[in-house]
Amino acid sequence: MDVTMPKLRLSLYVTVFNALVMTASAQEFLTPTLEPTSWTGDACEDEEERICYGPCDCQPRGTLFQWSHCASFSGGPDLNEPLVTDRPDFTEASSTVGLGVAQLEMGYTYSYDDDGTDRTTAHSYPETLLRYGFLAEWLELRFAWNYGDETVVGGAPSQANGSEDLYLGLKIALTPQEGWLPEMAIIPQMNVPTGAAAFTAGEVQPGLNWVYSWEINDFISTGGSSQFNRALDPVSSTTYYEFAQSWTIAYTLSDCVGGYTEWYAFFPSAADTAQVEHYFNGGFTYLLSNDVQLDVRGGVGMNDAAVDYFVGTGISIRFH
Repeated sequence: MDVTMPKLRLSLYVTVFNALVMTASAQEFLTPTLEPTSWTGDACEDEEERICYGPCDCQPRGTLFQWSHCASFSGGPDLNEPLVTDRPDFTEASSTVGLGVAQLEMGYTYSYDDDGTDRTTAHSYPETLLRYGFLAEWLELRFAWNYGDETVVGGAPSQANGSEDLYLGLKIALTPQEGWLPEMAIIPQMNVPTGAAAFTAGEVQPGLNWVYSWEINDFISTGGSSQFNRALDPVSSTTYYEFAQSWTIAYTLSDCVGGYTEWYAFFPSAADTAQVEHYFNGGFTYLLSNDVQLDVRGGVGMNDAAVDYFVGTGISIRFH
């Protein structure tokens, strides 16, 4: 009986088995084990989302949409970081305040304008804006109210003061920033005719505000807004549509101090007397804590139709 063939077969089986073991070991070494992490929040749509392997969509979304599905670009507010405010610049923030969070922003502005015939001084306060996050991290209710006091001396002297129309808005955080793709939000908004006779438009004035921004590095960020709103002509009291555009650059000067410079403009369409207005302004912010911020600002009109200059100050407080 020839025993050479069984020995060869046995040797071949051993060789194949060893190769399989070595391949499995190499595969285990090259492929990292993803440990499951339990999600303890309330926002999981089903039970399967409570166990996450790697970066997935199990984290609560801070924006309505994602540029990609990766959770590292989840966006939205971070309550462990300083508050993000809509003041003191003209451009609104492109993020919401967060679910269940209330943020109160207030201020005062003095403005002066001399058109060669009349000199107008105006005081604006308390410039109250209440922002409240509800239903989702990416959704925010907005209420604003202000009181105006305006004095005109010269050719046609006059004085008026009273409440301005109530502002209502809904901010929807659309996307987080992902590389060069911007963080974006959209704000359907309107003014409701609740103000004094001297300041009310007498009708609902709807509008839409699209906001976008980029954080370049730890020192500088930039962004802008494009708005389309219904407005009231200051002389004929007829309504028209107005496009507003802005661009701002923000600077982180220290852990507590920030600054910004900004251009914004109003472009009336088919208005009787309202003209294009351009402004340049800048200011500083100071953090008393992550939830309290002070600000100062000043600006100038860049053409004859714009107000000559304005200065102001304010405070923002976050409650959570």
